[in-house]
Amino acid sequence: MYFSSPSKFSLLTLAIAAVSLPGAETYAQQQVDEIIVTASRTERPLNTIPNTVTVINEEALATQIGINNDLSTVLGNMIPSFSPSRQKLTSAGESLRGRDPLYMVDGVPQSNPLRDGSRDGHTIDPLMLERVEVIHGANAIHGVGASGGIINLITRSPEEGELRQRIRLETFGQEEDLGESLGYGMNYSLSGAHNDFDFLGSLSLRSNGINYDPDGRVIGFDNAQGDTMDADTVNLFLKGGYDWDDQRLALTFNHYELEGNHGWVGVNGDIANGVPTTAVEGFIPGEPVSNEVTMLGLNYSNAEFFGQSLQIQAFNQDFAGTYGGGTFATFQDPAFGAAVFDQSQNNSEKHGVKLTLVKDEIGGQAVSLVYGLDYLNDKTYQQLVLTGRNWVPESNYANTALFAQAEFTGVEDLTVTAGVRHERSNLEVDDFTTLFSYNGGQFVSGGEPDFSETLFNLGATYNFTAGWRGYANVSEGFSMPDVGRVLRGINIPGQDVETFLNLEPIITDNAEIGVEYNADAVSAQLSYYVSDSDLGQRLQANVDGIYMVQREKMEIDGLELRLEWLATSDDTFGLRYAHTDGQYDSDDNGSVDTDLSGANMTPARLNLSWERNWTAAVNTRLQLNHLLDRDFSDNTGAVTNSFDGYSTLDFYGEWQSELGDFQLGLQNLSNTDYFTYFSQTQGSDTRNFKGFGRSFSLTYSREF
Repeated sequence: MYFSSPSKFSLLTLAIAAVSLPGAETYAQQQVDEIIVTASRTERPLNTIPNTVTVINEEALATQIGINNDLSTVLGNMIPSFSPSRQKLTSAGESLRGRDPLYMVDGVPQSNPLRDGSRDGHTIDPLMLERVEVIHGANAIHGVGASGGIINLITRSPEEGELRQRIRLETFGQEEDLGESLGYGMNYSLSGAHNDFDFLGSLSLRSNGINYDPDGRVIGFDNAQGDTMDADTVNLFLKGGYDWDDQRLALTFNHYELEGNHGWVGVNGDIANGVPTTAVEGFIPGEPVSNEVTMLGLNYSNAEFFGQSLQIQAFNQDFAGTYGGGTFATFQDPAFGAAVFDQSQNNSEKHGVKLTLVKDEIGGQAVSLVYGLDYLNDKTYQQLVLTGRNWVPESNYANTALFAQAEFTGVEDLTVTAGVRHERSNLEVDDFTTLFSYNGGQFVSGGEPDFSETLFNLGATYNFTAGWRGYANVSEGFSMPDVGRVLRGINIPGQDVETFLNLEPIITDNAEIGVEYNADAVSAQLSYYVSDSDLGQRLQANVDGIYMVQREKMEIDGLELRLEWLATSDDTFGLRYAHTDGQYDSDDNGSVDTDLSGANMTPARLNLSWERNWTAAVNTRLQLNHLLDRDFSDNTGAVTNSFDGYSTLDFYGEWQSELGDFQLGLQNLSNTDYFTYFSQTQGSDTRNFKGFGRSFSLTYSREF
């Protein structure tokens, strides 16, 4: 570890800066003008930010959605340190810098760390988003869960002025069989303002067909974890606000529901012999695989609150994720018959309050202070919906945190940030009995274990010249292990929640150093980071293929590179590269010795892009994703698994006309034949999936 207890540090970075290139402005001017503030809780100039941040702005987001509307695919295209998408409903194994990120919508947590159902990327339709803000690396800006970073999905805002309507129609499919692969989508939004009131309403409907691999075979369905193929989605989004004096009150409501159509059954492949998993039409018993998420947020701000600015956010989020059923060994119980068919549903209800106060130039000095209070309550359980049993007991998690962050700018070109965050958490679990399959069912005594951590932070940035700046920080993330997965798997007698070791929180120490350059035609950033945890969380499959939680020492390090070149006033070239390495302590001797698997670690990845404005009305983007080969070794140095890298090419084109905007997206333009990263590193005969073959998306949109 690069620093040891009690010298703990936690980065509470307080500003977000865009890294984007929408046009022919100079890079320096863009970096000054485009300041994103939401994910960091308050606004600070770009040259004071001591960490790596990526912002996918509205134009870039629209381009990526025009190619593929899967959020994980969008993130991977723009952030190479994010894992390759599984191209499924589940996001298990998708990480940021080798660890789980915290997903949020407008600052409201969407991740479910107490029972990680891995559906974080499917809680809102991407068409409801204005931009995506990503803070790289462990931090405690928004509390529990951000061991890999924060992915904050910022929703669209009401437009100023008169009433505006927008309609978007899309269709997508593949050339192998338009009848089966064809899907469609529709989005309608209404926005406007009247006096001091503003509002936005949007409704999105989408129906997906099936997908084919480059050889024309149906890609296998993940009937257990869930699939986005042969599924329908509806999303209702409402936002309204009222402004008076220096104050604002805003209400946000979002309801998202994705449900499979139960029409296709996976057919096992043969992973040892390179035979992919496919699917055939057939009947699937039980309830449809689905995600149902409802979010409500209330925000109040006051720019002049006793000489400070005040922000208060109250929120509630209900999540229900239903998984596919089967006669799995885990579900068997003689009390319910000889061959029990069942399926699980993960349920989580969160509510909380975030209070933030900002005081600039304290005592007339070059010191500012951000401080406040966060409260979060998360009630989670996992039930077997057909037999009425609880697979995971109800866990009630309450967290309160006080934080303060100071920023000093009294030395020219130097900014130093430092702060403290104190977390107090309580986990309440009643007595419960595990399923019969766990050695006949084990009675576990409940308890209320308490955890508390005081997290400090330190960061600095220095502007060497008008174009060059360096930055460094040390940080710490605070997270809970997958409590549900740990508790449900207890198979030995005499255990109790109060003293069970595996419930100890995960503390992730993070350090980063970087350099950034901005000139008229070139923008570049290079960063190196290390991320350690004495008691981390690693997933390992058991003999039944079910992933269990292992608590072990983990060490991860990596580098990220971004380069953008405005070659002409119409041509922009981009390069993004990330390489991550990670190991864990396999023999509990205090030293890491074995490579983290594909469930935790990403391959080295290179993303190249070319954007061109052909005319004022026509623009295109061509992007290449190249995943490099990777070997995984054990503590003897023997290679235990290998990943064969691959490259895919995507195209996007847009034509703006008086009749509306027309977009064409082509994914995997070269029709590259490959097994997904998940299949190669974590797959099985039931999940040996090929990647999507060449597919198209046609979109028409108009505002009136």
